[in-house]
Amino acid sequence: MRRALSIGLPVATFAVIAVAWQLFATYGGYSHKLVPGLGAIAAAFVRLSGNGIMLSATVATLYRLAGGFVIAAIVGVALGIAMGRRQWVEDTLLPIVTFLYPIPGLAYAPLFVLWFGLGDLPTILLVGVASCFTVIINTWKGVKAVKPVWLRSAEVMGARDRDMFRRVVLPGALPYVLIGLRLGLAQAWRILIAVEMLMSVQRGLGWLIFGAQTFLNTDVMLASIGMIGIIGILLERQVFARIERWTVVRWGMVTA
Repeated sequence: MRRALSIGLPVATFAVIAVAWQLFATYGGYSHKLVPGLGAIAAAFVRLSGNGIMLSATVATLYRLAGGFVIAAIVGVALGIAMGRRQWVEDTLLPIVTFLYPIPGLAYAPLFVLWFGLGDLPTILLVGVASCFTVIINTWKGVKAVKPVWLRSAEVMGARDRDMFRRVVLPGALPYVLIGLRLGLAQAWRILIAVEMLMSVQRGLGWLIFGAQTFLNTDVMLASIGMIGIIGILLERQVFARIERWTVVRWGMVTA
């Protein structure tokens, strides 16, 4: 019953949204060029998939996403752990991270264009920089949240600093780290689609949306947005959910 509800409720929600959109497209009073129906959106998706445009745009976007997110994950987790483990690192970096974290990633885009030009390199670097602060903050919070009694117990049992970090600190902070990575990936995904419209990249879902806007191809825009949503669901369900089940759920730290 629980599994049926977990599948049925999202499907029902999407069905209601689809019906509402179709009714709005039919009776909303807007031109079908501006508000296409589900059939037109599906036809555009099939057409773009068939001629390879959707695939090439998706691969290009995922390449930039992977590059930027790897940078954010490595830098963010490393700095977050260092801030949580060493007070002088926290005192040094926390004011900088707190200052830079609220600044929207797009605010850095003109600087990255001036420094690195146009294309993939500034896009990947900007995605990495814009999303790493979320990872840093959550990792730092996770390390600080490790219970002192766990650390004292490990010390009493003779654990060395390296063993204590590997067996106590890292597993205890992992739920926060995973949350930071999830939020960082979502932030990287959002900033990437916007930046692709600004950095004059050759391919990408953001590039596809921007080009469709120029020619008022709303069906192509919505088909591309649909692909973005599908990828987001797959990343959440097939990547992070599995990592969570293999680690913190399996260890009994959180419930499934």
